[in-house]
Amino acid sequence: MNPFQYFQPTEIRFGAGRVAEVGEAVARRGLRCLIVTVPEFPAFAPLFRRVKDSLAARGVAFAHFDGVVPNPTVDVVSAGGALARDFGADVVLGVGGGSSMDTAKAIAVEATHEGSCWNYLFFRETQPSARTLPIVVVTTTSGTGSHVTQVAVVTNPREKNKSALFHARLYPKISIVDPELMVSVPNRVTAATGFDVFAHAFESYINPAGSPYTDLLALETLRLVSKFLPAAVRNGTDLAARTSMAWADTMAGLAIANAGVTLPHGIGMAISGLYPHVAHGEALACVYPAILGYSWDAAPAKFAAVGRLFDASLEKLGDAAAAKKFGSMVEAFLQKIGLRIGLADLNIPEEELKGLAQASLVLPDYKNHPRVAGLDDIHAILRNSVKP
Repeated sequence: MNPFQYFQPTEIRFGAGRVAEVGEAVARRGLRCLIVTVPEFPAFAPLFRRVKDSLAARGVAFAHFDGVVPNPTVDVVSAGGALARDFGADVVLGVGGGSSMDTAKAIAVEATHEGSCWNYLFFRETQPSARTLPIVVVTTTSGTGSHVTQVAVVTNPREKNKSALFHARLYPKISIVDPELMVSVPNRVTAATGFDVFAHAFESYINPAGSPYTDLLALETLRLVSKFLPAAVRNGTDLAARTSMAWADTMAGLAIANAGVTLPHGIGMAISGLYPHVAHGEALACVYPAILGYSWDAAPAKFAAVGRLFDASLEKLGDAAAAKKFGSMVEAFLQKIGLRIGLADLNIPEEELKGLAQASLVLPDYKNHPRVAGLDDIHAILRNSVKP
């Protein structure tokens, strides 16, 4: 066994009804809270009221920034950061899916540092300092794992680039995971975020930076996703399925926080950076079959191990044969959850694929894949992903 390390500083409060604890959780970190959410709409109005009532009951003053958008931009973060400074916030509370949680993390940096959050991306010399505001989150989807990671993904529309802040100070101090909040998530969002859970677990499992600890988390995640994501898509009110997916999402987040992602996420990030209308999980669903076809023989034992979690009949086959079949199994799984789609379905022009391939090499994720892809390889993967 190779030496490894594992780090997770977030207090995780998991279970139905735990959202009732949000006021107490925030009050442990500050008494002037900036709430960060998407704009209020009828399905979220009761949750927002519960959160505010819980804060008020604990003596926490709050301001509400409701400007979060999918694939949050640097301008959104700047607007939230300005409100946090004007209000004198000493804690940030993100309530929602990955976009809300990532925006909350980036605001926690921008509110207390010079310049834009874009100045503090993972590769910059400038990094978030101890001035970063403490972060508490309440997650309402099962997909991004942001509630247990040190990552905040942001988009710069002027540069047509999507990148990330990555620092231990961005781990939420307290994360509330209440599966009851997820029963109203639409089927398409359930499928897309749920496939992101699959991708996080699979990519951490095949990542050379993985460890026995992250492998354990990843394989259990994949077992749960194979069984419970179709059930959650089929019946969103199935609390058992929602609970299992919330736990899978949490484990996958714990895995990527320590192991990281690989080629599919590098391409997926490039897609939604250039085409902000594309949801991250949908971008992954488009390219995964072609990527598996490109790389299954570079790590057949690991691809086979995951394939056997989805189909026990693969136990009868050797690693190479089982690994080769895994790609078609993922295609069938995507069909089952309504996500067997291609780039054309997302209105991504075929004539722009070369530029998209180039953008896919900006983040270093591709270097962690079992078969390291070059520009021509990624261009071929994208061409093979135009139609499902």
